[in-house]
Amino acid sequence: MGKKLTIFLIDGLATGPRTIEIGNWSGKAIYSQRSSLSKILDRDEFERPGVYILKSMPNSDNFNERVYIGEAENLKKRLKQHLANSEKDFVELVAFVSKDEMLTKSHIKYLESKLIGLARGAKAAEIDNSVNPELTTLPEADRSDMEDYLEQIKLILPVVNFMFLVPAVYKPSSDVRSELQQSESSKMYYLKSKLAEARLIETEEGFVVLENSQCLKQVQNSMPEGYLKLREKLVETNVLADNDNLYVFKENAIFSSISAAAAVILGRSAAGPMEWIDSDGLTYKQNQERKYSS
Repeated sequence: MGKKLTIFLIDGLATGPRTIEIGNWSGKAIYSQRSSLSKILDRDEFERPGVYILKSMPNSDNFNERVYIGEAENLKKRLKQHLANSEKDFVELVAFVSKDEMLTKSHIKYLESKLIGLARGAKAAEIDNSVNPELTTLPEADRSDMEDYLEQIKLILPVVNFMFLVPAVYKPSSDVRSELQQSESSKMYYLKSKLAEARLIETEEGFVVLENSQCLKQVQNSMPEGYLKLREKLVETNVLADNDNLYVFKENAIFSSISAAAAVILGRSAAGPMEWIDSDGLTYKQNQERKYSS
């Protein structure tokens, strides 16, 4: 089912500050670049309690963004402090408030804790938060409301190009192998070299290399730079763990393409549709040709 997002350009510029609302959702997002923030801090939204995310340039080449997640009962006061703090070198900000002013201190602390946990779990960005705040205890009804609020935040973030919750690691809600047995559409593929073996399934989210799959350490000159950076990122975030002369996947890891998965594992340029083979000896390419020719 589709969603209606209403984006209002505060100064009429496509690259300027904006507000984002979703249908009947009681929340509201407000986005700004740092250079424009002081001009809009007098808006009513910033007088309210809310959660906010500051985006900075990453320190590592293996990430595209660095984020700090915070909460405040008065966003205006807190953000003024950040603007005056040279250590907070953020370039963009997005904040989330309530239109009906029903967010309390307990609510925003709950959202902050959940967002930090999700950000660390996604392993898609550098996280500047030094601590993980404890999850606030909320009544059941309030907790349900905040989980719904969180879902809307997750929907809006990519719209303003905050990608830190888009996971680099795929964590299924149930055991992948159990899901595989129940689904005829899922097929296991295998990639084998002299030293390493890996397993992969295709899901709606992408191509998932399964936990305990092995990855060659040696990298050849044909390894595309983008895939090399992806591999380095997986090592840096401990998805790939050192195991003597190999790396081992400590978690199920999602890839946007089957060739990316093969290249990372083999340490070279790889034609994924030809490298991955099912239990019948058929390549991914052959299975796709059969599927779409019938």
